[in-house]
Amino acid sequence: MLNICEIFTSIQGESTLAGYLCTFVRLSGCNLRCAWCDTRYSYDNANGDGGGVLMSIDDIVAQVSKTPVELIEITGGEPLLQTDVTALCRELLRLNYKVMIETNGTQNIKTIPQEVRRIIDIKCPDSGHGGSFLADNLKYMTPNDEIKFVLASIDDAVWAKNFCDTHKLLSKCPVTFSPVSRTLPLGRLAGWMAENHVFGIRLGLQLHKVIWGDKRGV
Repeated sequence: MLNICEIFTSIQGESTLAGYLCTFVRLSGCNLRCAWCDTRYSYDNANGDGGGVLMSIDDIVAQVSKTPVELIEITGGEPLLQTDVTALCRELLRLNYKVMIETNGTQNIKTIPQEVRRIIDIKCPDSGHGGSFLADNLKYMTPNDEIKFVLASIDDAVWAKNFCDTHKLLSKCPVTFSPVSRTLPLGRLAGWMAENHVFGIRLGLQLHKVIWGDKRGV
């Protein structure tokens, strides 16, 4: 059983697959409280689990199969806090879905099949959780995976660039820098990347917010 916050189909707004139709399976609960979090509803209640609905894997599959969309993203909250998420990944793969999972990097990814595109959001200092990344995850990453840094300031950008260089992340998988729009305008980050010759790192736009604004279920 998994505690589900919501399931919906929309445009994939981030990652190297941005722009494709995608069904999102958002799990409830998170172990972090990032300062800029835009999905507080996934955990914001007395129990910290978002007050989600318990669903079996069969029920989740039945829900996502209502549309012909083949791309599935499992997200949160923090999905790796729920042990049955690995079984969900395996079942979706068995049914020939293309599966992504987004995690905050504090949980071990080794149980998630390598066929799943694992997107690790490494927290920068301005999130309030800098240093929370589980370094062992670097051992399990493959070129099929992705790393994302959400940046609230240029200081975050400098920190993230140094982290990339220190751990040679660009040799492991694609890397995206995604700005928090209310504190780091897109043009400011783009200009900084150009001025500092930040090659090989993708600038993330959060395409769904460009289209619909900062709202739930899109």
